[in-house]
Amino acid sequence: MAPEVEKIIESITQGDQDSVQLQLDCYNTQFAECFFFNIEEQESRKQRELEEFRKNKVRECVPDSDSDFNSDTEEAEPDLLLRQRLATALLCFVQNQLQPPVLRVCLCTLRILSRDRRALGPLITDDALLTLGNLGGITSPQVCQDQQEEEEREDDQSPGTHTQIDRCGASGCQVANANSPLAVSSVATCPCPASTAGSSGDHCYKWRREGDHAVLARGKKDAREERSEEEEKEEDGEVCKKEAMKALCNVIYNSQRAQERASALRLLPGLSEKLKLGIESSAPPSGQFYELRLLFLLTALRPELRLQLQQERGVSLLTKALEQCLVVRWGEEYEVLTDRTAPPISKEVSQRAIEILKTLFNITHSFHRQKPDEAEAALYRQLAAVLRHCLLLSCEGQGLLEELQGHTVNVLSALPLTCLDVLLSVRLDQTSQEWEGVNMDCVHTLLLFMDRRLDMGEKPKEKLIPVLNLLTESCQAHRATRHYLRQQILPPLRDFDLRPEQATTLRGRLVRLMTHIDTDVKHCAAELLFVLCKENVRRFVKYTGYGNAAGLLAARGLLSGQGSAGRANPPQYSSDSDSDTEEYREAKARINPVTGRVEVEQPDPMEGMTEEEKEAEARRLIIMFNRLSRDRIIQPMGLTAEGRLAPLCGHMSSCSLEEHAEEEEEEEEEEEEEEEDEEVDMEDVDQ
Repeated sequence: MAPEVEKIIESITQGDQDSVQLQLDCYNTQFAECFFFNIEEQESRKQRELEEFRKNKVRECVPDSDSDFNSDTEEAEPDLLLRQRLATALLCFVQNQLQPPVLRVCLCTLRILSRDRRALGPLITDDALLTLGNLGGITSPQVCQDQQEEEEREDDQSPGTHTQIDRCGASGCQVANANSPLAVSSVATCPCPASTAGSSGDHCYKWRREGDHAVLARGKKDAREERSEEEEKEEDGEVCKKEAMKALCNVIYNSQRAQERASALRLLPGLSEKLKLGIESSAPPSGQFYELRLLFLLTALRPELRLQLQQERGVSLLTKALEQCLVVRWGEEYEVLTDRTAPPISKEVSQRAIEILKTLFNITHSFHRQKPDEAEAALYRQLAAVLRHCLLLSCEGQGLLEELQGHTVNVLSALPLTCLDVLLSVRLDQTSQEWEGVNMDCVHTLLLFMDRRLDMGEKPKEKLIPVLNLLTESCQAHRATRHYLRQQILPPLRDFDLRPEQATTLRGRLVRLMTHIDTDVKHCAAELLFVLCKENVRRFVKYTGYGNAAGLLAARGLLSGQGSAGRANPPQYSSDSDSDTEEYREAKARINPVTGRVEVEQPDPMEGMTEEEKEAEARRLIIMFNRLSRDRIIQPMGLTAEGRLAPLCGHMSSCSLEEHAEEEEEEEEEEEEEEEDEEVDMEDVDQ
């Protein structure tokens, strides 16, 4: 690869746009799907590392990724140095007046180079970040101010044309004003093949003077081709913006230094302003997805930018962007009209909506604990209405639908609970899921979403906790929601042959989560079932079994079965009854409350034993438990008056004294028996 890259750099230095375009096209095709360029070298290094580890059984450090292998020997890698030189040369080259196809292929190469974390040196400088941002249509407010001040100084110094030129030593090209690479008043002087014979460009430029600045003017062309050429130029411009934004996203994602500098250079205000312009337009720009991706990366990786976007009315901005993306039609107050017969939204629309939702969660994840004022509540209700619309949409592909609904649930779980009443305040129609006169379309969709997530099995904490918490809090706040979900999740009991966790129903799968290895998952699943039982201990044990319910009951201090009567602020629930089925009443006496099912009758293990034998067996068991407790293998616990578990210190101390006395008596008896046996043996020897 080295000779090819050397030729590309040489062509860039000479300003041969035709040659640069041809060579970069081949380069981009070769590495289009490559994320690590020196694959063979890395494989050999891995093999050497593995052999060394097998030999010495010691590894000084474990690399985080393939790109981190032997990062301390970068100077010895000619390919890496060439890629860095190529990136430096291209950054200088793209600041010149290039033909759109040439600019596009250069930016594509920069995007490919930005994948390699070790080659990011030239791409994380302030000039590089500003150059990529300007080519992507993002203008930093600080840069605009500096540019204006510089132009004013130039106007004061001389009435003639001024061109500031920097020489890039790594590539040999000449660039205009690195701080404002796209400024009209700064003209690049790198040789441009567009004006030479044999050039592949279709545009001809000539110099003309406007006031005190030299600018490029269009040459004459055939008027019949004006429309097609303008459209082609606009399309090339959009493609170049996309490539620049892709490269910038890669750099921000791969480099902490770039994240810090992007924050210092105030790229976020420029990005927000560009999004505002796109929202005000009749249709969103074709490259808006990458603007949203960059906004998500900045807010995800820099906490101060999350706060900044939040303070600059970012929720309102992103809500409007989501409305534009989904072509929202408003009905009555806080009601979005949803056509259930409409075709699925396209993949492009789904992806834009997902990026908006991810960024919304970044800046709203702390709102749940806040009490909003009137204006904020109105904004959050408007957002909740749009999110309800998101849940009811259909997408091209089940994977996109799962992702869209997942991020929608995340944002809903972050909003204040008092603002989620709009999810139910929607008019009923013939296709609506109705319960007690309330539209349950949204709740039913959330239930189906949770059902699918329960079957996935992977990453339960990430996938299940948001929807479990959202449904739990909705049940606590809205009576109709709790009644509907209880009917779906906890229908009347009729089958008692299986333990609750063995059933394949929604109840069975949620009960299985109550003993999950992840504490947060099992707590959230138990909380949902407990709220559906109106926090009634007897009813909760009835549906889950005491063995499964013990964890939550112990955590809440409810093991005594007193319910929530002793709590400072007990929840207020309606007085609807839990009527038992005929099957439950018949089997109730035979149901084991610990397992929650009818157990097969087992023979009595103490059958045929006398009272003295039973007492001796009980005493033996007590002694065994005391030994286990004394050796700290187990810790016996008891219930306090508040229904919480506490160690049996006092009881165990008295038991230990009794056990110790009994053990001393046993030892004395054994010693006496041994002495008697020795005397008998001595008599036998004498005889």
